[in-house]
Amino acid sequence: MENVPRETSQENPSKEGFSGIKKLDLKDYFLTGEKFEIYEDSETEVLYTLPQPIENLGKYYESKNYISHTDGKKSIFERFYQMAKSINLNNKLELINKVSNGKKILDYGCGVGDFLEHLQKNGYNVLGMEPNDSARRIAQSKVGIEKVRSTEIEQNQEKFDVITLWHVLEHIPNLNEIINQLKNHLTENGRLIIAVPNHKSYDAEYYGKYWAAYDVPRHLWHFSVTSMSKLFNNFGMKIESTHPMKLDSFYVSLLSEKYKGNKLGFINAIRVGLKSNSKAKKTGEYSSMIYVIKAEK
Repeated sequence: MENVPRETSQENPSKEGFSGIKKLDLKDYFLTGEKFEIYEDSETEVLYTLPQPIENLGKYYESKNYISHTDGKKSIFERFYQMAKSINLNNKLELINKVSNGKKILDYGCGVGDFLEHLQKNGYNVLGMEPNDSARRIAQSKVGIEKVRSTEIEQNQEKFDVITLWHVLEHIPNLNEIINQLKNHLTENGRLIIAVPNHKSYDAEYYGKYWAAYDVPRHLWHFSVTSMSKLFNNFGMKIESTHPMKLDSFYVSLLSEKYKGNKLGFINAIRVGLKSNSKAKKTGEYSSMIYVIKAEK
């Protein structure tokens, strides 16, 4: 893993210790307005955010509008998000039923616990890990205090048939360390199921620096189908299959229109979302992708 950008614990890391080609100048449109840069690692093609304010990263989540840490349904974005989440719950369960016969599942970065609750109701033995205190408490109220812990996976000796990360991998500072730990917590035939945004999608190309799924600096890493394959190959793992998250193109486009300052961008967001999904039928580059990953024997 020598060529993957090293993680750092500095509060305001400089470019020193990172290698790559500068791709974009961005800013935090969601909360602070601070400026950041995107670089590409030459080996894996993973994009990464600089600077990475690791020691102070929590402040960038401190907003009642950070949607994955709440059950809010007031704004148009919250209502669309909750609708999409409800639809996706069944799709996620169906995927797990296809790729695994096991019933023991870890949802790493479980948010407010809706997926855990859905799994539990369908007979699965679940454990969730979530670093955010308020989100973790909501999740615990749904599935039980003992079923949701902080994300200190190295202190857990259990193995799981499936470990899921739904839009979580891009948030993890110590990326290499956590991937290795997750691999070590899989059963012999276990799978990682990982969903991440795809910066090679049409909606990413269309919105450019305003593409909401860059979400710097909360998203420290940015992936494509190619970079996910290269990254996990470095851990002796391979991608078995990929699956689109077609609703994400619409939600991300809605937010991107907002970041562009287009208050009446709903119609254009629908148009861009439709076009993104249409183009992805040929290219395979959907706005968000699900990867089913297993260790090579």
